[in-house]
Formats: sequence, C-alpha cells, structure tokens
Amino acid sequence: MKLPAQSIKKIAVFRALQLGDMLCVIPAMRALRKAYPNAEITLLGLPWAKSFVERFSNYFNRFIHFPGCEGLPEQNFHTQDLRVFIHRMKREKFDLVLQMQGNGTVVNPLMFLFDAKHVAGFYNNESYVASDLFLKYPDSGHEIKRHLALINFLGIKSAGTDLEFPLTQKDYRDYAELLIPITEKQYVVVHPGSRSALRQWPPKFFAALADYCVEQGFTVVVTGTNDEKLITEEL
Repeated sequence: MKLPAQSIKKIAVFRALQLGDMLCVIPAMRALRKAYPNAEITLLGLPWAKSFVERFSNYFNRFIHFPGCEGLPEQNFHTQDLRVFIHRMKREKFDLVLQMQGNGTVVNPLMFLFDAKHVAGFYNNESYVASDLFLKYPDSGHEIKRHLALINFLGIKSAGTDLEFPLTQKDYRDYAELLIPITEKQYVVVHPGSRSALRQWPPKFFAALADYCVEQGFTVVVTGTNDEKLITEEL
C-alpha cells in the first residue's frame, strides 16, 4: 500500500451525498477497513448519514456532520458554520482524508484546509492535484467501480463489488408492525421518486413496469417519502 497501515490511525472519508450514492461506496469502504483494521474511520457527511454510520458500524467508527459549502446543492449552509467545521477538522489531526465526493472541482481545495497528514481522492482538469495519492476521476463506468479504482490506486486490494445493507432488530420490528402481505421472493419494490426531477422516470413508465410484474405473479410494493406522495399516488 502507498500508505502503510502502521502509519494511518485516523481516517476521514468525505462523502456528503444521499443514500443511493452512499451505498455505492460500501465496497470501497469494505476494502478500506480490511486494509486498515485498527484505524478509526470517520464519515464526514450530511445529517441523515449518522444513521448510515450506525448501520455500517463494521466500517465506520464515527460520524461528523459536514455543514455544507458553496457549490454543493445538497444542503443550505452558513459561512460561519463552515469555518467552525474546518477548525474542528484541524483539531482532529487526521492521518488521511479521502475525498470521495466526486471529481473534486468544488471540494478539493477544502480537503487541504483540514491539515491532515495525507489527502487522497479524485481530480479532473479543473481540480488537478500534484500528488501520487490523487487519481483522475473516471467519467464512465459504474459508481462502485469508480471508487474501487481509487482504492486500488492507493495500493489497497479490492474486497469484492457486492453491496450489502445490514438489518437491525428495530428494522425487523418496524417491518412486522407494517403487516405487509408479501411472501419472500414473490414481491417487487417500486420506488418512483427521485431527489432530482431531471433524473426521474415518468410515473406512467413505472406503472407499466409494475403492471408487468403483477402479470408475472409478483406483489408490487410502492415506496416513497412524504415529499413524493403525489408521485406514488399517481403511480
């Protein structure tokens, strides 16, 4: 590995995104944990991701809320909150900060304000970093493989591309209370919503797909957030 395990005791992973994007980085986190079994790994992310860290406690030790910055649309931010966050990052004295947000155009300069011993991640033509710990961001390919490419670039062996989603006892209790009439391997979940309208498939297309699943003998379960109530009702 480019950074030996004995020299890396505190790692911060910067990825302030939503659930789908976070799940795509799990294979990379699995490999990271295997390479640094004794390191403290902290996720720097959006407020909701505290529960993500609790669910994936095999890979993450801590969560720190990133308050946002100019250029990242996921949340509103205040300049003073960002200043406080940067000062906290400096006090943390991380051995390694992994920029796994994307091509680095917005966040690469921010990563170097944390005063970590090492910073690694992605860059593009606009965010070039002269470091052998930075990989040019792949503009094609699956999101899972993009992040595994960074892990491999750092000399860390892959631990597979399988996704996972650990379930807790609370998950099982919550499911039991719903009393959903489904049978294992005989249902299909359809989630028609999206945080970005530009990436959202029209409900009538989801409806056609759901009709087909019903015709094949499956039970269709429609899911959505409160903000997606109109979409699910249309479906």
